[in-house]
Amino acid sequence: MSPVTAGVLQLLALVAALALAYRPLGDYMARVYSSEKHSRPEKWIYKAIGANPSAEMRWPAYLRGVLAFSAVSVLFLYALQRLQGSLPGSLGFQSIDPDQAFNTAASFVANTNWQSYAGEQAMGHVVQTGGLAVQNFVSAAVGMAVAVALVRGFARSRTGELGNFWSDLVRGTVRILLPISVIGALVLVACGVIQNFAGIHEVGQFLNQHGTSGSQQWNGGAVASQEVIKELGTNGGGYFNANSAHPFENPTPFSNLFEIFLILVIPFALTRTFGRMVGSLRQGYALLATMATIWLGFTALMMWTEFAHHGPAFEVAGGAMEGKETRFGIGASAIFSVATTLTSTGAVNSFHSSFTGLGGGIQLLGMQLGEIAPGGVGSGLYGMLIMAIIAVFIAGLMVGRTPEYLGKKIGTRQIKLAACYILITPALVLCFTAAAMALPTPGNSMANPGAHGFSEILYAYTSGANNNGSAFAGLNADTQWFNSTIGIAMLLGRFLPIVFVLALAGSLAEQQPVPETAGTLRTDKPLYAGLLVGTILIITGLTYFPALALGPLAEGLAS
Repeated sequence: MSPVTAGVLQLLALVAALALAYRPLGDYMARVYSSEKHSRPEKWIYKAIGANPSAEMRWPAYLRGVLAFSAVSVLFLYALQRLQGSLPGSLGFQSIDPDQAFNTAASFVANTNWQSYAGEQAMGHVVQTGGLAVQNFVSAAVGMAVAVALVRGFARSRTGELGNFWSDLVRGTVRILLPISVIGALVLVACGVIQNFAGIHEVGQFLNQHGTSGSQQWNGGAVASQEVIKELGTNGGGYFNANSAHPFENPTPFSNLFEIFLILVIPFALTRTFGRMVGSLRQGYALLATMATIWLGFTALMMWTEFAHHGPAFEVAGGAMEGKETRFGIGASAIFSVATTLTSTGAVNSFHSSFTGLGGGIQLLGMQLGEIAPGGVGSGLYGMLIMAIIAVFIAGLMVGRTPEYLGKKIGTRQIKLAACYILITPALVLCFTAAAMALPTPGNSMANPGAHGFSEILYAYTSGANNNGSAFAGLNADTQWFNSTIGIAMLLGRFLPIVFVLALAGSLAEQQPVPETAGTLRTDKPLYAGLLVGTILIITGLTYFPALALGPLAEGLAS
């Protein structure tokens, strides 16, 4: 079987698995967030944190809950890292430096999971399991809660109430993420992913550069339980520096395909949850079609760029094999790469810096779209809904009619909030990239000169501000400049958009529904899905094309 055929068959198997999970998971999540009952464990949690899960919140109160919980999480994770040297189970590792501790705390709380350290050489069991793994759950649950609040904004009328943040947070964690993670972890353990609390030990005999035998020191760890929520919650922080390319995290082609499935299953299924909660499954299908069109298009383009033969070395290897694991091959590596950069996952099973110039550009563009195809857990849905509002507004300008979406008028206030959402992330990416290129010290971290070196820095800030977390693997980001600025970009890139999303949700919930007429744009038709795809690509292209032309496009055209 040729590598191309194998890659296509894996893609078809992935699509089939996602299709089978779409309806039951989407309906289940709709029931979770619509239920008025609370289980006994959930009641214990509410009592412990002093929350009233039945109290409805307007958007300012909902936002205060998000920000307060996230601020406490940052402080807790920062303190845990700074105290690591005094904690049991530290494996002898010292406390993390202040700038790196800040960067890591901001990263995991913001659902970015950017890592400027080698996990197996810096973090002990307590920090990994009690700090990072916990944030993998709750940061994903925060994103899902915000998405559900926006959906309620469309579904409700003549009220500013969006639900209860604490209830949404706990339910998303206890009823959705935790049960799937338990099952997924068992599957990964069966595939060979390790799950233990072993210490550092020497393994095997190896040849070093002098041709004599030597040994390596490897860590154990609760890897399977962290790996599953890393992918399911679109987080991305790996237990090991090699991330999902490490055989302890991702040992077989089946585990690789299963991890890609985990990355995509909730973001895609949330479109059905959206359709259920607003009372129109066709609206959910329109968003699904938009996401699937972009995802499949990017995957096909990535596979083509990596399989294309440009010289003898490529022909012998069957494509661009540099930086890719032979147990996965080009097809599976391309699918994984697109899945992570079109979501906010950040996990990698290959070195993105080693992809072709155009392949690196596809990765960058996937993040710059806003990671909405299908996007992160929760963040992909609310990002797509923002773009849906923009598309409706553009269609309204074309026909001279006040735009409406799901029976809600899209007026000046809604468009201003949507525009702020769209502009904040590009502003962070481009301003920080410009500053890093203009100052002398940050440039010293580039491993490559020219267009590829520029792509390394552009990728770092794109990954941070878009809350992706994957790295181009050619940049030394463990410096005070990058730890501090990328940490700031991650926090602002996560929580400023949430402010605009919740404000928009509140303004929509206060409206009285507008009856549908013959002139109302049907937003559940293929025509609108096509308009939405075009809107996404055009807005992103106009925003980022000059930067992409200086980096991956210049490199790709020169090769």
